Amino acid sequence: MTSTITDNTGASRPATQTWPWALWRRCITLFPLKLVGNTVATLGFFPLYFWIAKNAGQAWVLPLTAFDRAIAFWPALLPVYLSLWGYIALPVLLAKDMRELTRFSLGCAAMTLLALLVFWFMPTAIPNFAVATTPGTSLQFLKMVDSAGNAFPSLHVSFSVFACVMLARQLRDAGAPAWLRVVNVAWAAGIVYSTMAVRQHVLVDVLGGLALGVALGVATRQREPAAAAAHARAA
Repeated sequence: MTSTITDNTGASRPATQTWPWALWRRCITLFPLKLVGNTVATLGFFPLYFWIAKNAGQAWVLPLTAFDRAIAFWPALLPVYLSLWGYIALPVLLAKDMRELTRFSLGCAAMTLLALLVFWFMPTAIPNFAVATTPGTSLQFLKMVDSAGNAFPSLHVSFSVFACVMLARQLRDAGAPAWLRVVNVAWAAGIVYSTMAVRQHVLVDVLGGLALGVALGVATRQREPAAAAAHARAA
């Protein structure tokens, strides 16, 4: 007879099931839907985002703080900045069922809608930083296609924070080791910092994005099953 253990969600799984196997099972569940859905959502986001940036009214330039002035321009962090689009796909890939996949998707949709409404009715922009870029580089391309508008709240930060919260739950439920959970938080923190280090955002809109990401993370929290809650009270 195979023994079982109960994870933090109250679900039972074989005691011999390792965390890599648990993550792999999550990856292959609903994989075609995850692949198509994530691709469509990502490609569909950019036209609307750039259309609003081009057609919104006069943008209010956000103020610089002492914290912004203390952060050095660090173009080497551009890959970290761009890694968001791989990072945010991980909670989709690791969704264990349709319910979890829907929860994350609706959270991202709600964040996007709220931010786009702010972009349209209260357009903002970051100051015009004097940033030297080498022609033909990825950083120059970013500065050309992604203008200083649509600044507050930073969706780059919101997405990374929301993805971090969801990944933390998924890694915990799969029994992943502590070092992998630390990597998750460090990756998200690196993305958040990089938004200022490559001069795409300033502290004010980073804080706005942080608040939005945390709010949606709390709003999409799954309630513990009754069995798990009873077990917690008994302990």
